[in-house]
Amino acid sequence: MSCLNVGEPAPEFTLPASDGSEISLSSLRGKRVVLYFYPKDNTSGCTAQACGYRDQLPGIVAKNAVVIGVSRDSGKVHQGFAAKHALPFTLLTDADHAVHALYGAWGEKTMYGKKVMGVIRTTVLIDEQGVLLDVKHKVQAKKDPERVLNLLG
Repeated sequence: MSCLNVGEPAPEFTLPASDGSEISLSSLRGKRVVLYFYPKDNTSGCTAQACGYRDQLPGIVAKNAVVIGVSRDSGKVHQGFAAKHALPFTLLTDADHAVHALYGAWGEKTMYGKKVMGVIRTTVLIDEQGVLLDVKHKVQAKKDPERVLNLLG
């Protein structure tokens, strides 16, 4: 896991979005950013988390925040996932998991009793100036969106 500390600048990144554009963290200045890293589109936990963010989005937007989901899935897979579940927020592709690693969302974990390298479900809250407000690893997929809405005040 990374050594991200609340109060420090969030690591800068630029990743491709499902619409073919590129999104940089710096382009989101002026808004709070809910950056969540998840393992894979169209799996039960990831779908529950994404739909939770979809359902909480009006409250999140009302608190001057945007939601950005990041996984290793391709833009084409993201497009299908977003369409299937009416996801109104941006999904980014981090195919080589470099940004996952920057944010402590890539590392050793246990799956079915075996140690493997993979995505550690992580949610990061970043303020309007790009400073870390909250970093949580191993979040619970179903509870994470409501937790984040509460953190936003």
